[in-house]
Amino acid sequence: MKNLKTKITKLHYTRNPEGILFDILKFFSFFYGIGSRMKNFLYDKKIIKPKRVDAYVISVGNMTTGGVGKTPVVCEIAKYLISIGKKVAIVSRGYGGRLNNKNVNLVSDGATIYFDAFLAGDEPRMIAENTPGCYVFTCRNRYLAAKYAVDKFGIEVIILDDGFQHRKLHRDLDIVLMDSVKGFGNENLLPAGPLREGAEALERIDKLVVVSKSVQHEVAQKVARIMQKRLKIPTSICYNEPDYVYNIKTGQRLMEGLAVTAMCAIGQPQQFYDFLSEYQVVKTITFDDHHQYAPIDIVDISGSIITTEKDAVKLARFDRDNIYALKLKTTIDVENLLT
Repeated sequence: MKNLKTKITKLHYTRNPEGILFDILKFFSFFYGIGSRMKNFLYDKKIIKPKRVDAYVISVGNMTTGGVGKTPVVCEIAKYLISIGKKVAIVSRGYGGRLNNKNVNLVSDGATIYFDAFLAGDEPRMIAENTPGCYVFTCRNRYLAAKYAVDKFGIEVIILDDGFQHRKLHRDLDIVLMDSVKGFGNENLLPAGPLREGAEALERIDKLVVVSKSVQHEVAQKVARIMQKRLKIPTSICYNEPDYVYNIKTGQRLMEGLAVTAMCAIGQPQQFYDFLSEYQVVKTITFDDHHQYAPIDIVDISGSIITTEKDAVKLARFDRDNIYALKLKTTIDVENLLT
């Protein structure tokens, strides 16, 4: 199954894919597209109307599957809004967590984090750790979570993590991210390509953010210029760069140049591995996105392990002192993005 998923992911980011597997996936994409277009048609024509809450709602999402880099952007937006005195809540679906996401779950009230990554999910836990002062909720129904946040806690701004396709809740600002290198992949709909929606969705985008996961940003800058000219949508760049590597138990930084094992369970693992050029990566271990780690996954690994902060929140429960996380430095003009 993992091998099949790897093959499909490779097809998603091949410019002109061919072969029997792609033909089969393309057949199913036809039906997926019918469902997606029908949903969007019903909302666009106001046959179905999204529900509103008494708060300003910002959606941060993307048009493709896989790791584009939404979480750092969500955190930066929340921290900026908190800094100017707003009462902010982030609402996530809680994918991969063990909490019942039919219910509204309060992961953090800004002062206390109530659930670990195993229960809350890796992204909600990571968001909670990186946005002190911000409420974090998980629920499959974002409207229920947003309404609860407003009614119970007087929240003024709701940020939807991965909310672009969740049209049940009205939003005042739709921010969509795209990877500067991966782009929209082969530009086919799921499952033949990475696109969650077709070209009709582009008209809903208020702001586009090109995410650069590199120490060289010329490609991202070029892509941003092209996309703004092509789509006529205000476009900015989010710069993600490696900052430092720290022990997830002690906080001690890891010296550069050491031999390490790199391990992750994210949507775009190679981009993470590329960030570790200052270390001697002797082995890479890749799991499926949102993988729930078990002790057996790391029992045979000796020496230092470097992982992502998203993975670190799940690995923190293990009694190991050789696990390190890569801290990324995220740079984005939030004030410009929100105006």
